Amino acid sequence: MTEKAINNGWWRGGVIYQIYPRSFQDSNGDGIGDLPGITERLAHVAELGADGIWLSPFFKSPMKDFGYDVSDYCDVDPMFGTIADFKALLARAHSLGLKVMIDQVLSHASDQHPWFVESRASRDNHKADWFVWADAREDGTPPNNWLSIFGGSAWQWDTRRCQYYLHNFLSSQPDLNFHHPEVQAALLQTVKFWLDMGVDGYRLDTANFYFHDALLRDNPGKGAPGRDNPDPAVNPFNPYAWQAHVYDKSRPENLPFLEALRALLDQYPDTTMVGEIGDDDGLARVAEYTSSGPQGQRRLHMAYCFDFLGEAHSAPFLHGVLQRFNQVVGDGWPCWALSNHDCVRSATRWGGAQPDARLLRLAAAFQMGLRGTVCLYQGEELGLPEAQVAFEDLQDPYGITMWPEFKGRDGCRTPMPWQAAAPHAGFSSAAKTWLPVDARHTALAVDQQAGPDSLLGYFKQIIAWRKTQPALIHGDMHLWDAHAQTLVFVREHAGQRVLCAFNFSDRAAELSLPADWAGAQALNESGTSGVHTDAQRLRFEPWGCAFLSPSKGL
Repeated sequence: MTEKAINNGWWRGGVIYQIYPRSFQDSNGDGIGDLPGITERLAHVAELGADGIWLSPFFKSPMKDFGYDVSDYCDVDPMFGTIADFKALLARAHSLGLKVMIDQVLSHASDQHPWFVESRASRDNHKADWFVWADAREDGTPPNNWLSIFGGSAWQWDTRRCQYYLHNFLSSQPDLNFHHPEVQAALLQTVKFWLDMGVDGYRLDTANFYFHDALLRDNPGKGAPGRDNPDPAVNPFNPYAWQAHVYDKSRPENLPFLEALRALLDQYPDTTMVGEIGDDDGLARVAEYTSSGPQGQRRLHMAYCFDFLGEAHSAPFLHGVLQRFNQVVGDGWPCWALSNHDCVRSATRWGGAQPDARLLRLAAAFQMGLRGTVCLYQGEELGLPEAQVAFEDLQDPYGITMWPEFKGRDGCRTPMPWQAAAPHAGFSSAAKTWLPVDARHTALAVDQQAGPDSLLGYFKQIIAWRKTQPALIHGDMHLWDAHAQTLVFVREHAGQRVLCAFNFSDRAAELSLPADWAGAQALNESGTSGVHTDAQRLRFEPWGCAFLSPSKGL
């Protein structure tokens, strides 16, 4: 067995900042963000206090799904720059103390990838079985009932081979056949390519989708989700949520491949992987993929699912998720995100059309208090609401297909606002940008939030303060009883205890303190507010939150 490289665990309890390259900064005036633009703006991320960045895909791609359809895993798309530009970005990030994680899309490729071009050419070429091909049933219909997340059947007819191929996403994103050893070996080589260049880790797209059931059995049906049990990973107009996805993903064969990935990363110092888990039971899958085994952790370092990426955010709902997390995930390590490039921005999803500023601060404090790693999406630190994008400006094929009931993902992908008075809020000098800047975002631009009382100032304060609290970085989490308005838990590590208290409602609330927390004192250095204490009670203002330490007399 190859000896493991050292790992300082920087990611455990760290803050990772997600950058969507198309929308962060345009350096060459073509209206699309690029790698040199990211390099130019990395100081903002470092000043925020993040430990690392996650870059959404910048690989060569026809951009049918904006980079999540890769046609060359080992090159940069000219839209974003060159390999030299990426190396410059890597060097700049490292000089600022930032780790660099890149998005690895392994489950599927572009239909323009040379592997697929060869695979579809005939049924007997060398790569004929590198993708998932199947014959039609007797009536010509697809081989089973599997559905695409983007709508309709997950099978696309191909006239060259007179067979169907599997695509869990767009028909231009054929699924690779992980049952073929050569496919696994080729993909691991692409992972190694960037590790050798110096990247510090990976965000693994659709990490539970790699393997499919080799017998192609039908998924069981479960009917349309009710209003009280929506699937946060799927919009309510999509029949994908009507199936129990037993056979098209989350297969047991996935585990040995994740272990092979981990073995590769373990050869490089201080690296990490976070997997995206879209599953009917996301927390169970996080546990399976991240828990320590008898020989120590051998799969993903951490993973995230979609529990906090839906609209539900009441105290009882959050308590239920965290209670199940404690029961199911055990010693596994989560990565908590409230927003990303695939869902409505949290300011709008949780706060509505006019989000209360106190709710935005509460959400940030809640995220910083959780056991696990924090993932922030660009613009979250500015409180950006979901952008309004007219139909004629839409780019996302998912939204174009399901308009108007579902408007797609463009609303969270609009350009980052840097300077309120500059064209396109300082994002680009182009006449027209790939997506328009929302006028409401201009007032929230980075240069408008320079003061310590701004939301950006608050994020900087609470991130810096959190780094000084071992209990929040490393500690266990003990939930108090569920409450209609408030969510309270204790983080504890090496003798330090921190009480994390949040009022997830627009009404005042009151909570009695148990004897061991009588006289608790608010840790005001966190920047949180809206909670008042006396010897026996916590009194919450609407959306109030606080971190507290035990009375020094106890």
